[in-house]
Amino acid sequence: MAHFSKLQVLSLLDEQGMVPLFYNPDIELGKEVLRACYNGGGRVVEFTSRGDFAYEVFAELNKYCLKELPGMMLGVGSITDQGTAALYMQLGANFIVTAAFKEDIARVCNRRKVPYMPGCGTLTEIGTAEEYGVDIVKLFPGSTYGPGFVKSIKAPQPWTSVMPTGGVSPTEENLSAWFEAGVTCVGMGSKLISKTILANRDFETLEKKTRDTLDLIKTIRGRK
Repeated sequence: MAHFSKLQVLSLLDEQGMVPLFYNPDIELGKEVLRACYNGGGRVVEFTSRGDFAYEVFAELNKYCLKELPGMMLGVGSITDQGTAALYMQLGANFIVTAAFKEDIARVCNRRKVPYMPGCGTLTEIGTAEEYGVDIVKLFPGSTYGPGFVKSIKAPQPWTSVMPTGGVSPTEENLSAWFEAGVTCVGMGSKLISKTILANRDFETLEKKTRDTLDLIKTIRGRK
């Protein structure tokens, strides 16, 4: 079961402004990634379920967070069906992310009061997701839609919270465009946790990139 309430998770997503996301089958490497993000100030991370026996990797990483990284909220992305969502929630997932909106996943998340962030690409999809209890919608792929799309939908629906993923990079130009358009937070994968960092196990660089990106987001928000 999740160790943090829905309100706690949503509050942290809004406060932190960034969700690092990654997948690797190596449990020990995953622990180092989580530790680097944590030392850099990150307190919420998305584990993308994209490999065989990924749930076993997640289980060990979540146990590690609970024991060694107090306050770290680990969630799961790339979920495709209700059964898998339920499995990960049983393993303690604090939030569920999908590439597309799924009604059955929304229901099972609502039953357990676990935040659900589905990928949406139209105002109709966003409205439907919100009717099913979704608080933050994932704009995916963000590179296809861009900050202009967020600004346009926020005009008629200022209550909508958006998290773009894909097409987000840790640069002032990119992040300024997204946050000035009105996003609540951003999801960042390989632009933050790169293949080079993982291959070289360069966790000092990852820690610095995480800290610098979170600081940059605070600066950008302070200008609004």
